[in-house]
Amino acid sequence: MDSSFEIISEEEVQAINSALEDGDLCKATEKLNESLKEIENAPLNIAISGESGSGKSTLVNALRGMDDEEEGSARTGVVETTKKPMPYPHPLYPNVTIWDLPGIGTPNFAADRYLESVEFSRYDFFIILSSERFKENDIHLAKEIQAMNKKFYFVRSKVDSDLLASQKRRKKTYNEENILNEIRQNCIQSLHDGGISEPKVFLLSCLELEMYDFYNMYNTLEMELPKHKRHIFLISLPNISLPVLEKKRQVFKKDIWKLATLSCAVATVPIPGLSVACDIGILVKAMVNYRKSFGLDEQSLEKLADKFGKDVSELKSVIKSPLVVQEINKELVATLLTRGAAGALMVVEYAASNIPVLGSMAAGGISFGTTYWMLNGFLKEIAEDAVRVLTKALDSPV
Repeated sequence: MDSSFEIISEEEVQAINSALEDGDLCKATEKLNESLKEIENAPLNIAISGESGSGKSTLVNALRGMDDEEEGSARTGVVETTKKPMPYPHPLYPNVTIWDLPGIGTPNFAADRYLESVEFSRYDFFIILSSERFKENDIHLAKEIQAMNKKFYFVRSKVDSDLLASQKRRKKTYNEENILNEIRQNCIQSLHDGGISEPKVFLLSCLELEMYDFYNMYNTLEMELPKHKRHIFLISLPNISLPVLEKKRQVFKKDIWKLATLSCAVATVPIPGLSVACDIGILVKAMVNYRKSFGLDEQSLEKLADKFGKDVSELKSVIKSPLVVQEINKELVATLLTRGAAGALMVVEYAASNIPVLGSMAAGGISFGTTYWMLNGFLKEIAEDAVRVLTKALDSPV
């Protein structure tokens, strides 16, 4: 086990220990539960802005893992189609909302009143999109956002079109890396000239989101988002590549400790049957969430198969874990719990030495170990299956 993963924050440890010192086990349990709910229910509002025709709506759809023609997708077009700020909840995580904002400088959204018109305060950060050089309106918007102490990022879209055009013009001297650097430096220079000292510019193709600077962008967002928003941002990312799947595995692995510690805390409350019921509830909810986030539920598999012109049976053929394709319910988890005690004993001693709270909750050690052992094993299996399924969809050798 990797002790480098975050387990429980110092503030949470102090609050739980304080409750335990007062003999209030229910309060300690409540503190853990509050921490988990804060992570799970944190709202995240992302604003996509820029001039008309820059590809805002297509980026909104891509970040939600949707195609432009799907029901519920943002409307796209070659002219400005957004007349007012339009919220688009994530199809799997409704507390994540991508906002398609009207183009700055359009008749109803003049640059000098833009932020007021789109209700600036509700967004966690802004992505300012342009398919060409960033212009006066983009720079004006960035300065206004900066003055109000919020994060913003410049995205230069449609670089795939630029590369294709360049390839046709420079058949002998075409060099993708050099052209991307030229585009990036050109954007940075235009922003410097406009008074933006350290612009963060990312080159993207909204149609091929995993290309170019997408990973640099999401790594930057991961570092700069508040801790309680970071989790939901990462698990809501579309499953477009193997690095995204690995990032999700790491994020979920961190939270297993909290779920197991909550199970441990409940086990110390002297109410017959409470611990088992809690363990089952924790496991069912977490396992369903893992499958949903990794895109291995039936609906997601059908969507992936359709996107890559495959039959769903082809993708399912590489799934090795029998749990992934079963209905995850209380009955299944109750059966699994009876097999988990042996594995639980292997983690109790290690965990007790690494999580201060466990020392005060010795009675819940087995409950902690069982929950940890089962979730860690299921996460490993489903993450490996997700890699096999995506690799199969991309037609690469597994």
